[in-house]
Amino acid sequence: MTRKPLLLGHRGCRGGARPALPVENSLAAFEYALEEGCDGFEFDVRHTRDGRNVLWHDPKWQGMEIGAKDFAELTDRNRARLPLLEEALQQFGRRAYLDIELKASGNEESVVAAVKTHSLERGFILSSFYPEILARLHDLDAHLALGFICDRDKAMAVWRQMPIRAFLPHESYVQPSLVEEAHAHGMQIMTWTVNDARRMRELAEWGIDGIISDNPQLLYQTFHSD
Repeated sequence: MTRKPLLLGHRGCRGGARPALPVENSLAAFEYALEEGCDGFEFDVRHTRDGRNVLWHDPKWQGMEIGAKDFAELTDRNRARLPLLEEALQQFGRRAYLDIELKASGNEESVVAAVKTHSLERGFILSSFYPEILARLHDLDAHLALGFICDRDKAMAVWRQMPIRAFLPHESYVQPSLVEEAHAHGMQIMTWTVNDARRMRELAEWGIDGIISDNPQLLYQTFHSD
């Protein structure tokens, strides 16, 4: 019997052709992923000029460079603002597995402090595309669960020597041999972004530990169709 992997919403959820969904990387998107049956979600963390950790994927939000603005300046014409890492940890730390992706270096100490302040009972990883960020996190606390994200051939050669517990290659790189190798190194292997039910089932049959999808509803239904 195929073991069900961790089911994680990508940035909570991503709308694509489904405009009625919540905005990605929002608290509402995270809630949606859990309501649809996922175990948790992946989300992106950047920091402002004054050192606040906010949730957004791109360097800019509403035309404003996140790293060049203080948190108080990051509001739109409707007074909406970006959610804070601490808000996500407080609201979901006891209810969801969290894949916390760091998009930029320079505020690792604050992220680690936030994670340690909250009770993350369902599990978590701190993940990044950048080895230097993961090295800094490891220097701060060698016991942290870290994950290396990879979508380039060149980066595929370095994961084996990194201080990580999870390897997160793009789904196009995943083959049974890679899953077996990661497990032989004592690591979990998770993958992204998988939006096809047949591919989800195939990855699960190979023993993948986690699947990240834009579509939490499809992800859950694929493994709970009985």
